[in-house]
Amino acid sequence: MNPKALDHFLAGVERRAFRMAMLATRNEPAALDLVQDAMMRLAEKYGSRPEEEWPMLFQRILQNAILDFHRRQKVRRTWITLFSDLSPKGSESEDDQAFEHPLADTADESERQPEALLSRKQTWEQITQAIAQLPARQQQAFLLRYWEGLDISETAQVMGCSEGSVKTHCSRAVAALTKALPHLQSE
Repeated sequence: MNPKALDHFLAGVERRAFRMAMLATRNEPAALDLVQDAMMRLAEKYGSRPEEEWPMLFQRILQNAILDFHRRQKVRRTWITLFSDLSPKGSESEDDQAFEHPLADTADESERQPEALLSRKQTWEQITQAIAQLPARQQQAFLLRYWEGLDISETAQVMGCSEGSVKTHCSRAVAALTKALPHLQSE
């Protein structure tokens, strides 16, 4: 591997890659992370490849990272929305309060009605039961990714497995939960 050639290549694609990631994500921190991760992966896994292969490899890595970002956001939005429906109205932030216990005090009087409290309690119990029914690795991956908000590589590190395994466990967990809780998806 020629480190100077790799540095020169990465410096040359950095701005274009960032613009591409920005257009795809509309989120500057996420775009920066995606480009940085793509550059790191190219250097770590493909830096020893011939220089003429780097442009295509880099684009493939970046596009896969962008697709993974969108998949993760879609799944996260689905579960955040579902769990935030159980949270008190007027909570500080969606991420901070989305997974708090559903029976906490609420600002909205209609949410304090016995029927609403009972409904939230029952929904919360269904969700926790469905999560508890998942196999241990699926449960761990799902909770780390969507509950704790870790990215794939962080989750893989915590779980001591590959990123591909994390993706598989998460995909299976989401499929199982969607099947177990179909009535919650349509609400």
